[in-house]
Amino acid sequence: MSDIAFIPPVQDQPRVLLVEDDAAIAGAVIAELTARGYAMTHAETGGAGLDLAMGGTFDALVLDRLLPGMDGLAVLARLRAEGVRTPVLVLSALSAVDDRVTGLKAGGDDYLTKPFAIEELAARLEALLRRPAETRETVLQAGPVEMDLIARVARRSGRSLELLPREFRLLEYMVRRPNQVLTRDMLLEDVWHYRFIPQTNLVDVHIGKLRRKIDPPDEVPLIHSIRGAGFMLKIVE
Repeated sequence: MSDIAFIPPVQDQPRVLLVEDDAAIAGAVIAELTARGYAMTHAETGGAGLDLAMGGTFDALVLDRLLPGMDGLAVLARLRAEGVRTPVLVLSALSAVDDRVTGLKAGGDDYLTKPFAIEELAARLEALLRRPAETRETVLQAGPVEMDLIARVARRSGRSLELLPREFRLLEYMVRRPNQVLTRDMLLEDVWHYRFIPQTNLVDVHIGKLRRKIDPPDEVPLIHSIRGAGFMLKIVE
């Protein structure tokens, strides 16, 4: 059985990612929030939740703290380190003040202890979504490349780039590190989240696809191969 479940949204529905391994809690939350008009995506593990949060566009995350594989706070810290500013409501059976403070300091926007009333969860989620959008907006720019991480839009010199989710993530990683040599190992670890380095041409294939979209023949190339090292997004100041 897959550890990811997706309910297709309709127009204007808020998109919420729930990362929760307890089937009973997940079922109750999904049922309640779906009835309230939310489009729900569910992941049962921290790793699956991280991949979805990195590659998808969500208005909010509901994240359990204690998850199999990758702890919820580790997921949260990784998201914040990578510039993902989606508001996060942390769920936890740990109710001590120190635990709540730890969750908030890791980047959580709110913290709800178990057991909880489903109505309170819904109210807290609604409060997160009412916060001004500008507090969550993240825009990156390197030379002619501009990325809006909330709208998931990328442009070069005003020209829209039609990127797949992994291509968007790869470009974001490079835009955050202009004029730096990025090795294949770095990209596999930080973009694909491999815990070991397999023998694969995955990076080269995706760099090739991204290069064709961002570097048309009539424009100065930005993505450069560094012989024996890796790749670089070269920005001339």
